Amino acid sequence: MPSLLYLVKQLELAVRARLDEVVRGHGITALQYTSLTVLERHDGLSAAQLARDSFVTAQSMADMVRALENRGLIRRERNPASRRELLIHLTDGGRGLLAAVAEPVRELEGRMIAKLTENQAAELRQSLITAWQSLA
Repeated sequence: MPSLLYLVKQLELAVRARLDEVVRGHGITALQYTSLTVLERHDGLSAAQLARDSFVTAQSMADMVRALENRGLIRRERNPASRRELLIHLTDGGRGLLAAVAEPVRELEGRMIAKLTENQAAELRQSLITAWQSLA
């Protein structure tokens, strides 16, 4: 039987591939989508914070921020508390894009758990949170 680590990685790869399919038509990648959803929950992050919360390196985030800013999905502003730091904010365009892909993303999640009962899906969610917190 495969290890849990192997199964989690296989699930991550499958989710990322399907998520890429969902968001590709909107001109973004799954990683860019993840960053936009992080900003939707916590607007006004530094690039370093956004990179950590989006599971990418600082260099990858720098490239991603430029691409998302060029598309008008995010904007950067000076941090009033620290003039050297730029904070990243989701724009109305970014919010619109997230709204446009919300239903297909929900459908993808639904496909992922379709063969689970409602109770099993809730247990899976809680188990994943607990496992993640154990390693965080």
